[in-house]
Amino acid sequence: MHGTIRYYAGPGGKELFDVLAAHTSDIENLIKGVPGFVSYVLVRSSDGGCSVTVCNDKAGCDESTRRAAQFIRENAGNITAPAAMVSEGDVLVRM
Repeated sequence: MHGTIRYYAGPGGKELFDVLAAHTSDIENLIKGVPGFVSYVLVRSSDGGCSVTVCNDKAGCDESTRRAAQFIRENAGNITAPAAMVSEGDVLVRM
């Protein structure tokens, strides 16, 4: 399995997560449709937040990142949000 963490922090991060919170069912449907999807978590922090996606392989995580970026462009394009800091790698433990 492969995991991707996308972290959005700084100016515009809170506003971005306000938009994401208002569209949770849309995001759920979008990410659940990724081939090889295993799990997805969206976490709000004091300065923005992060998402964690786990898929069967890197291709699935790459597709989730592409879909997330497109969703943000289409639904939060009016917000000057920070670029996502992306970290990814092999899943070592999953419970």
